[in-house]
Amino acid sequence: MILVPVKNLSAAKQRLAAVFDQPARTELAQAMLHDVVATIAAWPRRPACALVTSDPFAIELARQYDFETIPDPANPSETGAIEMATLLCVSRGIDSTLVIPADIPLIQASELDQIIAHAPDQGSVLVPAADGRGTNAAFRRPANLFPLRFGNDSFKPHLAAARATGKACIVLQLPGIALDVDNPEDLRQLLAHAGETRTQSLVRRWALDGRFLAKGSEVS
Repeated sequence: MILVPVKNLSAAKQRLAAVFDQPARTELAQAMLHDVVATIAAWPRRPACALVTSDPFAIELARQYDFETIPDPANPSETGAIEMATLLCVSRGIDSTLVIPADIPLIQASELDQIIAHAPDQGSVLVPAADGRGTNAAFRRPANLFPLRFGNDSFKPHLAAARATGKACIVLQLPGIALDVDNPEDLRQLLAHAGETRTQSLVRRWALDGRFLAKGSEVS
């Protein structure tokens, strides 16, 4: 099962507070989530998918694309949400999970194909963020092979935990999945990539409108 944890989008992307007000950050987070969900939904090989969330926008998006919603009323963190959802998957007899974040708008179906193609019968596949610090995709089989602990520096701990299981651990460098958007430099990288995702179109429109909301942080 694919699991996408979605925190409350009305308070999303606090690390962009210096450049965008909260309504803009929420709109950006919604666009990124929509890009992620639409890509997964269009993937011919996709398994069952769930958004782990209680955010109203995410719930409506899940309904639109026929994803399951796993309620996350406490909404403490991505770590807590995935821990809860993983336990639910295990209770259902689901043998594998693929955790994908909600802020990787350049994700490609071909990259998801690569993850599945490299997935071991027992073991894991990890995709690091572009900076090598975060984890932007985590496949586990069995579904609870090791716990996931998300944060700014999650990749090395995830890699160590995966290897400690004694099972195969494959690390893939996938440029679309690798780009998450947390700071102004990420926005510049997003615009440098070819493509017309919802997120790219939104940020390009903001750039054309002159919405440079912090000195020295122009998106161009």
